Amino acid sequence: MGEHDGNGKWPAVRKYVFIGFALIAGYFLLTEHRAHVVQYLPFLLLLACPLLHFFHGHGGHHEHRGGESRKDPPSSHRH
Repeated sequence: MGEHDGNGKWPAVRKYVFIGFALIAGYFLLTEHRAHVVQYLPFLLLLACPLLHFFHGHGGHHEHRGGESRKDPPSSHRH
Protein backbone atom coordinates (compact mmCIF):
# COMPACT_ATOMS: atom_id res chain seq x y z
CA MET A 1 0.00 0.00 0.00
CA GLY A 2 2.14 2.77 -1.24
CA GLU A 3 1.48 6.19 -2.45
CA HIS A 4 0.08 4.95 -5.75
CA ASP A 5 -2.56 2.49 -4.58
CA GLY A 6 -5.21 4.06 -6.81
CA ASN A 7 -7.68 5.48 -4.29
CA GLY A 8 -6.40 9.07 -4.49
CA LYS A 9 -6.35 9.55 -0.71
CA TRP A 10 -2.73 10.63 -0.27
CA PRO A 11 -2.77 13.76 -2.46
CA ALA A 12 -5.79 15.06 -0.53
CA VAL A 13 -4.08 14.36 2.80
CA ARG A 14 -0.94 16.15 1.63
CA LYS A 15 -3.01 19.14 0.58
CA TYR A 16 -4.65 19.41 4.00
CA VAL A 17 -1.33 18.98 5.78
CA PHE A 18 0.17 21.76 3.68
CA ILE A 19 -2.81 24.06 4.31
CA GLY A 20 -2.57 23.39 8.04
CA PHE A 21 1.17 24.08 8.05
CA ALA A 22 0.68 27.29 6.07
CA LEU A 23 -2.02 28.50 8.47
CA ILE A 24 0.13 27.80 11.52
CA ALA A 25 3.17 29.48 9.93
CA GLY A 26 1.05 32.47 8.93
CA TYR A 27 -0.31 32.79 12.45
CA PHE A 28 3.16 32.82 14.01
CA LEU A 29 4.47 35.25 11.40
CA LEU A 30 1.64 37.68 12.11
CA THR A 31 1.86 37.43 15.89
CA GLU A 32 5.64 37.72 16.04
CA HIS A 33 6.00 40.50 13.48
CA ARG A 34 2.84 42.49 14.17
CA ALA A 35 4.76 45.61 15.23
CA HIS A 36 6.71 45.62 11.97
CA VAL A 37 3.64 45.12 9.81
CA VAL A 38 1.36 47.65 11.51
CA GLN A 39 3.66 50.57 10.83
CA TYR A 40 3.46 49.91 7.07
CA LEU A 41 -0.31 49.44 6.79
CA PRO A 42 -1.06 53.01 5.59
CA PHE A 43 1.54 52.64 2.85
CA LEU A 44 0.15 49.27 1.83
CA LEU A 45 -3.30 50.82 1.56
CA LEU A 46 -1.94 53.58 -0.68
CA LEU A 47 -0.06 51.02 -2.76
CA ALA A 48 -3.22 48.96 -3.20
CA CYS A 49 -4.98 51.77 -5.10
CA PRO A 50 -2.72 51.85 -8.17
CA LEU A 51 -2.39 48.08 -8.12
CA LEU A 52 -6.15 47.69 -8.21
CA HIS A 53 -6.41 50.15 -11.08
CA PHE A 54 -3.64 48.35 -12.95
CA PHE A 55 -4.98 44.82 -12.48
CA HIS A 56 -8.67 45.68 -12.71
CA GLY A 57 -8.54 45.75 -16.49
CA HIS A 58 -11.63 47.96 -16.77
CA GLY A 59 -13.75 44.92 -17.54
CA GLY A 60 -16.96 46.42 -16.19
CA HIS A 61 -17.06 49.39 -18.55
CA HIS A 62 -18.19 47.72 -21.76
CA GLU A 63 -21.16 50.04 -22.16
CA HIS A 64 -18.86 53.07 -22.50
CA ARG A 65 -16.72 51.74 -25.34
CA GLY A 66 -19.28 51.86 -28.13
CA GLY A 67 -19.39 48.16 -28.88
CA GLU A 68 -21.97 46.17 -30.77
CA SER A 69 -24.78 47.10 -28.39
CA ARG A 70 -24.44 50.83 -29.12
CA LYS A 71 -24.74 51.30 -32.86
CA ASP A 72 -26.06 54.49 -34.32
CA PRO A 73 -29.28 54.08 -36.25
CA PRO A 74 -28.93 54.54 -40.01
CA SER A 75 -29.66 58.06 -41.16
CA SER A 76 -32.83 58.65 -43.15
CA HIS A 77 -31.32 61.14 -45.60
CA ARG A 78 -28.90 60.38 -48.42
CA HIS A 79 -25.75 62.26 -49.28
